[in-house]
Parts: sequence; structure tokens; C-alpha cells
Amino acid sequence: MVVKPRYRHTWADVHLDAIRHNIKEIRRRLPQKTKFMTAVKADGYGHGAVQAAAAALQAGSDALAVGLISEALQLRESGIQVPILVLTPALPADADLAAEYGISLTVCDEGWLREMRRHKQSRKPLRVHVKMDTGLGRIGIRHFSEWEAMAPYLQSEDLIVEGVYTHFATANQADSDYYKRQFSRFKEMRGWVADSGFAGFIAHCSNSAAALQYPEFSLDMVRVGAAVYGINPCDGEVKRRLDVELKPTLSLHSEIVQVKYVKQGASIGYDRSYTAVCDEWLGTVSIGYADGCCKGYQGFYTLVDGQAAPIAGNICMDQIIIRLPRYYPVGTPVTLIGKQRDREIKLNDLADHIGSIPQQVLAMITARVPRIYRGAESMSEIISARALSKATG
Repeated sequence: MVVKPRYRHTWADVHLDAIRHNIKEIRRRLPQKTKFMTAVKADGYGHGAVQAAAAALQAGSDALAVGLISEALQLRESGIQVPILVLTPALPADADLAAEYGISLTVCDEGWLREMRRHKQSRKPLRVHVKMDTGLGRIGIRHFSEWEAMAPYLQSEDLIVEGVYTHFATANQADSDYYKRQFSRFKEMRGWVADSGFAGFIAHCSNSAAALQYPEFSLDMVRVGAAVYGINPCDGEVKRRLDVELKPTLSLHSEIVQVKYVKQGASIGYDRSYTAVCDEWLGTVSIGYADGCCKGYQGFYTLVDGQAAPIAGNICMDQIIIRLPRYYPVGTPVTLIGKQRDREIKLNDLADHIGSIPQQVLAMITARVPRIYRGAESMSEIISARALSKATG
């Protein structure tokens, strides 16, 4: 029997066993000593940050990465005690907060460190990872002079340089030239840190694509997000030659809440955006753009009874209208992501339709869509990760 939420006809199934499988599948390809950091930013890529983190730790993840300090605090308040790295630079005024909670921060600017000194009062050390920009052009230091300016601040007794890292721009592509240039540059920049007297820090650079395509270059730790959630970001040619099986980790479902029979020529939706091409059955489904079924999905389709049911007209805030193959009663399941019988709508299908990537499809599913957790090993994985994290930390 399918468990559904109260109050809504719409829900997302999160398959925790698939998250565990994917981490183990990626990890089996890595050097034995390489640590594994799982990215659970953006509410665990829409899966639920605490639940995704708990599943990741059960699968052997050594550390977690988030985008914001508020996301790290959520994990700490849920009882998770493993290392957590905030990937986006935090406010200098939040240094004490990070130190008190044992949260590691990204640093890439001498000015940030100078401003941080004006705020830090805690005796607890602040753990930092230095971000190197080797060619992505987002954040990070590029020149040795920038490192020279930062190094004196990092040598303070109340700071610990826990790691150095970079991010690849083209690790998903078959052409490895730019990847190799970035990797070589990172090794050089890592040497700046070692030559300045810092020791024992972790070097990490491999994202999902690099961990899958170049496992032999994984260094001390990989930092994996998309692949944990069943997304292989590599180009088609690369995917075909990789011996890796990633399972989907989320499916999205709703139900028909009204059925109507309309005559040919009847107009449907805002702006009369659909005109019935024949006498046909239409179903109203309880999901809309406020749930993450974005306006760009207009012209795509859903699955009803294992058959394609195209979206008719504009997508509303709370509902969509679909063309039914025949009459179906109120309460009939509708799948927007996932399998029905022999058909499947994949994240890539929706992403391609809107000219985006699967990660955005997941991130757009809003908090008002209840998540139902399947494949949990224990109630602690559903409610919190407290017992698990104490055993791991």
C-alpha cells in the first residue's frame, strides 16, 4: 500500500536506500583512503537535508557540505556532529557562531579575514577551508600574492586551516585538457599552503563528474552532490563508458481532483491557452508552480495509468490540467517524476524540456510538497540523525 501524506493530494517519494546505494557505488571506484564529503545544500537537493545527511552517513560519508551557515546550523541542531563545510563565504560577523558549533567556513579573501578579526571573541578555534580558483571563475584566490596576504591571518592560534579546495568547470566533458590544467594548477596552489608551514590539511577538488570520470585523481577527499541523488552529470560519451549504476532518489506524484468531458473547440486555462482538439476527457491535478511544477513545464506530459497524459494549457499556482487517454476517476494517481508501469519520466526529461539541468528540477520542488521517506533503516533516519551522528562523530 502506498503511504500518502495528510492534507495534500501531492507528495514526493524520497528513496533513502537509493541515496545509500549511490554513495556506495561511487565510493567503490575511489582509492581506499579517499574520504567522502556529501553535499546536502539546498535542503539536500530537495530531498530533506537531515534525512539525506543521515542516509549519507549510514552509507559511510565522512563529512557534509552545505551552501549556507543556516543550513549547517540545521544539521547541528538535528544532532549531526560530523564535519560540515559551508561552501559559500559566510558573513565575517558569524565567525564565532561557526566556531561555537564546530562548522568549517570557506575563506578566499584577506579582507574577509581582517574583518572577521573585529568580530571573533570565542576561544574556540575557527576551522577554515581555503578556496582556490583554478579556472571556474566563481570564488577563490588566483594569485600567489593573494595567498601571501591571507597567510599571516591564517597562522593565528584560534584558526585551523582544515582544508584547501577548488571546483572543476569541465570535469563532465570527454575533452580532459581543461580539467588537467585545473588539476595541475590546484596541486601548485596546494604547495603554497604547505610551503607556508601549514600541515595536516585536506585537499579536495573532485565534484560528482570528476569523482566518476577521474577517480584516480581524487586526492584526500571527494565532494559529491548531484551523483548522490542519482544524477550523472557527465556528457553522453563519458556516461556510456563509465561502469557506474546510479539510482533515482526522488519521484513526484499527485492525483486527479476533478474530471471533465469537453467538446472540441472548448478553451481551457488562463488566456485560453489550450483549445480542445477533439471531444476529450480532461483531469485537474493538485500541483502547480507554487509546488515547483514550473510554468516552463507547459507542453510536457505526465503519466496516468502508465500512459502519457499531456499538460493542457498554462500551469496554475495550485493545479495543472492534463489530457486523459480516457475517463479516469477522481483520485487516480498522476506521476510527474518517476515510473508508472513501463514508462518513466526522468529528471533529465524535464530538465531538457526547460533547457536546464536535473539539479534545478529537484531544487524547484518547494517545501509545501510533503516528502515521504522510503527505505529508511530506522526511525532515527526519519526523525533525526542524532543517534547516528553521535556514533559517527
